[in-house]
Amino acid sequence: MSTETNMPLKTMTDYIVHLGAAKLPHTRTTYLAHAAGVYNDMRSWNGDDELCRAAMFHSIYGTEGFQDFTLPLDQRAELRAMIGERAELLAYANCAMDRASFFDQVGNFKDQYMIRDRLSAEAIKLSRAEFEDLMRLHLCDYLEQVERSGAWDYRNDDIRTVAERLGGVALESYRETFRREPNN
Repeated sequence: MSTETNMPLKTMTDYIVHLGAAKLPHTRTTYLAHAAGVYNDMRSWNGDDELCRAAMFHSIYGTEGFQDFTLPLDQRAELRAMIGERAELLAYANCAMDRASFFDQVGNFKDQYMIRDRLSAEAIKLSRAEFEDLMRLHLCDYLEQVERSGAWDYRNDDIRTVAERLGGVALESYRETFRREPNN
């Protein structure tokens, strides 16, 4: 498989169906519907093709909060060949990151970021651009599901800091979503 520009969404959804993960429950919808929702939201945020592919596979290896499906790590090369090196790195980082080590660095502006890999206990080394893309990915994922999940209180200050640091469409999406928070 190639990492063509504008990879059809169907190619990516077919892969998730092939893995048997499409109909798994996820935040009062299915895994596939959530993954496609994050992909579509990232597109609406004007994410580039690789970032949108990362969005589609943002939880493919499981995350701290989602363990119902985990693609075995020995299949990383296969996914990388399909979606591209940068997209797979961002998807892996979103899955493997120790969230505390991620959020601890959101307020810091530096050239390199080291995030604890909760799967290997090593560090994931990211450039500033990669770290900011990871922030976009994590925020987009959260905003896509918060209303269904009701997890409005998930790391409130940290999520707001991410949105404020990113600014633009990310911040506006955050504000728009939180205007719909119950009892707000």
